[in-house]
Amino acid sequence: MLRINRERLVKISVQGEVSAPTYNAAGKLDHNGKVFVLPGTGGITYNVKIGDLACFFAGDHVEPGVSTKNYDEKKSNAYNYLSCIGNEATVISGDAKGRKGFVTGTHGGIEHVIMYFDEETLELLNIGDKINVKAYGQGMELLDWPDIAVMNLDPDLLEKLNVTEEDGKLIVPVAKTVPGCLMGSGLGASTTKKGDYDITMFDKKLVKEYGLDELRFGDIVALLDCDNVNGRNFITGALSIGVIVHSDCLISGHGPGVTTLFSCLNGKLGYRLDPKANLADILL
Repeated sequence: MLRINRERLVKISVQGEVSAPTYNAAGKLDHNGKVFVLPGTGGITYNVKIGDLACFFAGDHVEPGVSTKNYDEKKSNAYNYLSCIGNEATVISGDAKGRKGFVTGTHGGIEHVIMYFDEETLELLNIGDKINVKAYGQGMELLDWPDIAVMNLDPDLLEKLNVTEEDGKLIVPVAKTVPGCLMGSGLGASTTKKGDYDITMFDKKLVKEYGLDELRFGDIVALLDCDNVNGRNFITGALSIGVIVHSDCLISGHGPGVTTLFSCLNGKLGYRLDPKANLADILL
C-alpha cells in the first residue's frame, strides 16, 4: 500500500462554467507560416473523448469532452491550481444539472479545466452551464518516497494507477515514453501545479521511433530527462510522468499537452510500459 498524507488533504469546492470556443479575427499561423482555421480550445467536443487518438482529428489544441473556465482571474487561479486529474465534477445549472463527470486535465494559457462526461450528459450541456469540482489532491505527499513530487492527482485515482515498488524505485505504468528534447511550449514555466506543456511533433523520425503518433487523450506518459518538481526544466536523468490533456497542434513549439502527475530528479521514480495506462481504461 502506497502511504500518503490523505487525512491532511483538503477537499474544497471550486467552480467554472462551460467555455465558448474563441478565435482571433486573422486566424492562426502554422509552423510554415500558413493561415489555418480549425476547431481548437473551448466548447463541448461531442466526438472527441479520452481514449481517442490525440493526433487524428482535424483540429489544433482540441480539448476532449468539456472545456470549462472561470472568468474571474483570482478565482480562475484557484480553479486551475486546485482541480486535480480524477476529481469529481458536477453540473450545477442548466438541463444537465446533477450529472457527474471527472477532471481529465488542465490547459495552461487558455486556463481551462477539461472534463469527461458521458454522451447523454454532453447532449444536455450548453455553453455557460456551471460546473462544481470537488478539488482534492494538491498537497499530497508520498510518505515513503519524499524525493518524488506528486501533484494534480486525485488520491483515489492514485490508488487505481497500479503503482508498484521495485528495486528501490516507485514504478508507474505509462503508455508511452517521450524524449525530453521534444518538450516545447510551457518549458521554463515557474509552476507545474496547473496547466500543461507540449510535446512537439515536428521531428518525424523521433515521433515514429517513440510511437508518438499513437498517443491517446488520457494516456499516462513518461517524460525522459524532464524536471517538473517545481518549474519545467530539461535535466539529464530527471523523470516526470503526466497525462495527455489536449490534441496535437500546427503551431511551432506546440503539440499534445501533458499535465504533470509525478516528478523526480534522483532516479527514485521509474516506469513500465502498459498500453492500458489511460484514463479511459482506468476510470470508465
